[in-house]
Amino acid sequence: MPRQTGPKGPVPEGPSAPTAATSAASPAPAKLTREAAEQARTVGRTTVRDTRAQVTHDTRAASVVTRRDLEERLPRSAPDALRFEPGVYVQQTAHGQGSPFVRGLTGQQTVMMFDGIRLNNSTFRYGPNQYFFTIDSRTLQKLEVLRGASSTRYGSDAMGGALLATPIDPSLELGGPRGWYGHSKAMMRTGTADGEIGGRAQLDVGYKGKIGLFGGVGYRDVGLLRAGGKLLSPSTGQPVKSPLFAADGVTQRGTGFREFTADARLVYQVNDKHRLTLGYYDYRQFDAPRTDRCPPVTAPQSECLTYDEQFRTLVYGAYDVHDGPAAAETVRWTVSYQHQHERRRFDRGPDSTYRIIGRDEVYTLGTGLDIGTRKFRLARGVDLQVHYGLDAYFDTLRSHAWNTFLDVGITTTATSQYASGSRYLTSGVWTEARLGLFDRVELRAGGRGSLVVAKAPGDLDPMIGRRPIDQTWGGGVAGGGVAVRLVDGVRWITNLDQGFRAPNLDDLTSRQATGAGQQYENPNLRPERALSLETGFKIERPRVELQLFAFQSWIDRLITRVRFDRDQCPPEDVVCGAAVYNVTLANIAGTSHIRGVDGAVRLFLPRGFGMRATAAYTWGDGPNPVPGLDPVRVPLSRIPPLNGTVEINWRHRLGFFASTALRWARPQARLTETDKNDQRIPQGGTPGFAVLDLRAGYRLQPHALVVLVLENVTNAAYRYHGSSINGPGRGLNVLIEVGF
Repeated sequence: MPRQTGPKGPVPEGPSAPTAATSAASPAPAKLTREAAEQARTVGRTTVRDTRAQVTHDTRAASVVTRRDLEERLPRSAPDALRFEPGVYVQQTAHGQGSPFVRGLTGQQTVMMFDGIRLNNSTFRYGPNQYFFTIDSRTLQKLEVLRGASSTRYGSDAMGGALLATPIDPSLELGGPRGWYGHSKAMMRTGTADGEIGGRAQLDVGYKGKIGLFGGVGYRDVGLLRAGGKLLSPSTGQPVKSPLFAADGVTQRGTGFREFTADARLVYQVNDKHRLTLGYYDYRQFDAPRTDRCPPVTAPQSECLTYDEQFRTLVYGAYDVHDGPAAAETVRWTVSYQHQHERRRFDRGPDSTYRIIGRDEVYTLGTGLDIGTRKFRLARGVDLQVHYGLDAYFDTLRSHAWNTFLDVGITTTATSQYASGSRYLTSGVWTEARLGLFDRVELRAGGRGSLVVAKAPGDLDPMIGRRPIDQTWGGGVAGGGVAVRLVDGVRWITNLDQGFRAPNLDDLTSRQATGAGQQYENPNLRPERALSLETGFKIERPRVELQLFAFQSWIDRLITRVRFDRDQCPPEDVVCGAAVYNVTLANIAGTSHIRGVDGAVRLFLPRGFGMRATAAYTWGDGPNPVPGLDPVRVPLSRIPPLNGTVEINWRHRLGFFASTALRWARPQARLTETDKNDQRIPQGGTPGFAVLDLRAGYRLQPHALVVLVLENVTNAAYRYHGSSINGPGRGLNVLIEVGF
């Protein structure tokens, strides 16, 4: 489809604008939806037509965080940006980390994609991990959350859902008399709760709507986080053990970090049908303590585990085709290279002469192909469209650790976190078809065949006890659904999808300290498999948008942490023998259940007012990991409590805006045995909370933006279930942007 142009360049369209992939059950409107049109007006130059081939999620439980949301909510990170999405609950092990739970699952059981490229690699840890934090929210056009099993399209790990990040594109304006255009922007942000100070400078340049370059650099320095106070255990009334506080009772030790980001995105619009993209995204985090181990609650207060370096570099090329031949009307092919680098330092204390250092490098080569056919008319009122493709991502791993005796300058080799030299392949071919019937019903069906290979060498020293790995898993998953238009703007949707997750190198070879105890590998793990059923309604009317879904997931061979005794420790592993609590990962025999409801409602009110509310409830249980013990079924680990949000906003045509936002959660007292031994979780469970934020700002598009957010107005002491830190206390966050 040709790009629309006006007297000053391309006509911007919002990310929700109709595309050729719009479902038959939801006919494309004659004009942009209210939200898309408003997004186009407010974002301006950075919102352009998205010509990349993609499968629509219009008939799934899904939500979108727009660029405007990111600018006006002022989230501290990409995970933080998801706190107002239904069915999403964000845990933080440290102030420089964040892990979104989607319908009760997180970490390895949700998949992360950036511009269609898989970010999950073979060292993603069980449960909450920090890797979604390494996406710079300042470079994003939107964030989508797809809830429910999605392995047909996204492969291994997509059991709970998918997190889809879309970066900002160059605006590709036609330019002035000479054909060139250029826009620059400088932004500064500060916050009082953690002393944050940072900024970003970016540039958008191009020539005649054919070549465009968008990029920038950013930096921030984040200090110790102040909370509203100490959190008290519901059962003992005593302060929670993690984190430790400074003498003032509000400053949390083991927080703070420094961050540097850089990105560049070059787009060449060959013609109306073909487009080439070259992207570079670099994230570098320094000096980020792991809060629950800085210090550990059972160790001297001088001990600290710090991530000296947490880097992620992504370089990729993409080739897009639009309006191609019937069998490939849309094509997106990507080739990518990623490098994930971690360097950890564990200090015994300021007076200690002993330090443990570990370094892990993951190198990933990947490719993905996504093809969409033209919408074929099979008969009157009957049309068919098919998407199909393949993907493959290959990891190589280098892992090293050493002990340094600072007083004598001697360094000795230590047991690495992973088996260095390991390799891992995840790949698959997939297809998904959509059949529309008389603009009333849409049927969806698809499947994937997958191949996963894990190889790891054993340790040369037999006393370490780490065995070689040579595993291959293959198989298939399928999914489908039906969407019925009951009346205009009202649809009933039901989906049944399979998900799976093959054990990765972290499961099979890693040795590390976790909140639940010292964890050891299990080379005999088998893949997890899930079946996810959801049913609900979507309403899209001029004054109201609503989605409400009930869901049920059945998970076979769920991988979870279980305790093992000291006599099972590897020979001569003094850490294992001295640990208070040792755990390993194991498949639970039988079927685990996760069920619940989630949804959101948005009201468009007169005089520029609007309201949005979300709510989610998740309940999970599974067989007791220790056979023969009562109870036979136990709660699943770290399932979020009943929670939700409310936002009331006002906008004026002159650019002024204001809103108030409430985040709330009920207590969570359903705990597993490992949860009860997790120092991040108060004895008796995590208390509920209600946190109120106030926001205001002014936008002079595209030249200036000023945003002020007064967070936690009541200075409540709170934390999200499973976190190591309390949420920020009362504080003011300020963003100032100036553009030319």
